[in-house]
Amino acid sequence: MSQGNDCDTAPEAKRTLTKQEAIDFLASRVEPIADTETLATEAALGRVLSEPVVSSIQVPGWDNSAMDGYAIRHADLAEHDGRLPVAQRIPAGTAGAPLAPGTAARIFTGAPVPEGTDTVVVQEVCERDGDHVIIPTDIKPGGNIRRAGEDIEAGSTVIAAGTRLAPQHLGLAASVGVAELRVYRRLRVAVLASGDELVMPGTPLGPGQIYNSNRFALIGLLQSLDCEVVDLGIVADTLEATKEALRRGAASADLIVASGGVSVGEEDHIRPAVEALGTLELWNIAIRPGKPVVFGRVEGTPFFGSPGNPVSLFVTFCLFGRPIVRRLQGLTGDAAPRTLKIRAGFDWPKPDKRTEFHRARIETGADGEPELAVYPTRSSAVLSSVAWADGFVEIPPGRTFQRGDLVDFLSFSELLH
Repeated sequence: MSQGNDCDTAPEAKRTLTKQEAIDFLASRVEPIADTETLATEAALGRVLSEPVVSSIQVPGWDNSAMDGYAIRHADLAEHDGRLPVAQRIPAGTAGAPLAPGTAARIFTGAPVPEGTDTVVVQEVCERDGDHVIIPTDIKPGGNIRRAGEDIEAGSTVIAAGTRLAPQHLGLAASVGVAELRVYRRLRVAVLASGDELVMPGTPLGPGQIYNSNRFALIGLLQSLDCEVVDLGIVADTLEATKEALRRGAASADLIVASGGVSVGEEDHIRPAVEALGTLELWNIAIRPGKPVVFGRVEGTPFFGSPGNPVSLFVTFCLFGRPIVRRLQGLTGDAAPRTLKIRAGFDWPKPDKRTEFHRARIETGADGEPELAVYPTRSSAVLSSVAWADGFVEIPPGRTFQRGDLVDFLSFSELLH
């Protein structure tokens, strides 16, 4: 949604950036949305925390048993030759009486250890004899007791602001008694596809027409990042239609994302429309596929535009759209996706001038170790290659590889959240 117009055109729009330069620039050009809301802890999965969770209690709240077994005073073992009367039973959720000298307490995992206890002995090494328990005398002292506050101290931050809440975070918040969480509202992203050749699935194809697969891929990408999508539909290949759609996006969303129309052909209207309604801040990135990538502002609202080829759309959104979305959502941390080092199961004999992101998947090599296979075609129009892949192999400019070399792999499991 409009936040005021930025009238300066960034120098980055006039030159070709590397991948990392582009990621750093894009992350620096947007700020988290301001709106927040309070949700019940169980309803906050996938949302981004806007305030830290600070514990008002210590966890554990008391010294407690880490095992089912017997609570004892270790010095009593030698004195009684390991044979102690069982004076009490302490299940979890109850508190026992102070441990009388020369006795043991039957205790269960999580139960508070009674006063006077310095050791819990696991039941597997003990032998029950009526009202007594026989315990090996060589047991080491101090075992199997979880000390009060050893997990979480009262007043400590247990979940930092800017964290996307996963199931383990919800459990952690609940463990310190937090029933509600303050989170950023869902990011609203307006989506449009440019091209007279596009029709929706379910409609018969006419001459020269193709189905609008980009809409479904892009909406899926955004929903995987927990965005609320505003669908602006298919936009006709005219400057006025493009400007009108961008205005609607600026009025209804926090970010506008477009596919197609970002190059410099006669039917490519995204770039002039963005310049007419706001500013162009980035255009070319030295990658393959996806060199023409547009970032700017439309009436103050951030805009991201990708090429129309489906693989180019997927690559450029994962690399550059995702950091924009994450930054607007309030997520903290490195904007660049993390890479894995995996052995190449292919040769790459011809270097390129640009960094290439080729579709790849992890397979098992002849020696049983993981290695990467690459899709046989480099075409950016083959969407089936993305469905085949587990991610992208990053091939730096001017580099060649041989089978067995370690290469950088960007997994979809990293890129799609």
